Amino acid sequence: MVKKYIGEIGLILVSIIWGSGFVGTQLALHGGLTPLQLITVRFLIASILINVIFFKEIKANINKDVIKRGIVLGVFLFLAFVVQTIGLLYTTPSKNAFITAANVVIVPFIGYFVYKRKLDKTGIISSLMTLIGIAILSLETDFSINVGDFLTLICAFAFAFHIFFTSEFASKYSPIVLTSVQFGVAFLLSLVAQIFIGEGKIDAGMSGYLGALYLGVFSTTIAFLVQTICQRKVEGSKTAIILSTEAVFGTLFSIVLLNEPVTIKLVLGSSIIFISIIMSQTKLSFLKQKPTYIQEVCSGIEQENEE
Repeated sequence: MVKKYIGEIGLILVSIIWGSGFVGTQLALHGGLTPLQLITVRFLIASILINVIFFKEIKANINKDVIKRGIVLGVFLFLAFVVQTIGLLYTTPSKNAFITAANVVIVPFIGYFVYKRKLDKTGIISSLMTLIGIAILSLETDFSINVGDFLTLICAFAFAFHIFFTSEFASKYSPIVLTSVQFGVAFLLSLVAQIFIGEGKIDAGMSGYLGALYLGVFSTTIAFLVQTICQRKVEGSKTAIILSTEAVFGTLFSIVLLNEPVTIKLVLGSSIIFISIIMSQTKLSFLKQKPTYIQEVCSGIEQENEE
């Protein structure tokens, strides 16, 4: 049973790590790092770690094709983290987490428009339910959305494309090489952008560096490597649904570690998302129960009486 669902289990672990990452990001930003500086540091740490640990495997499997695919993933990764991290300056960790989870709605439609793949009805319904849950969490009473929430929504689109293309590439190329290349691309892009806008000098406190270190080791190196490997076994739309639980874990960590208040909107929105996840994973197959032994015996007796 564990072997059968090892991909799904790995993605749930990734969601937990990413959920805790919202707290790490908040600590790093409050510790004096700017969004671009934080992204540069976390991907520098991740690039060094993965290239040192897997140097031999990367050297043996790297080629022009995998580099091209890694660059595509790196660009989407950079865009996603830039707008998400900036958005976190203007919204709460829980809202940032749940709006990011909107990528679950987008992934199936990327497959439909790019490769004309058939849309799964249950998947569409569960995706729309996830969107409703996110709307309950993020929209104000006048249906307005602040700058931070809007930026996070853009981040959701970037992550959706990243998830989709990771599923496409991971089955054909080495996941370790793909991860290494995309980390390097994200680091270089953030470094160039950081220098371009005049943020070359870093002036941060201990909490800023500790937050960046946690993000670099756990939320980036470990999480993205596990994600890329697991996506060789799990389809893109299902991956997006599982990774959307990141929002729930992010909220739990924010409540426990940052004392974020629990509201009715928070409970209702997260509950709807959990239901959509169950629908997507089970296809509601548990409602189609097989007849029990007693029911079969009774059915047999009835047939005999009729004869």
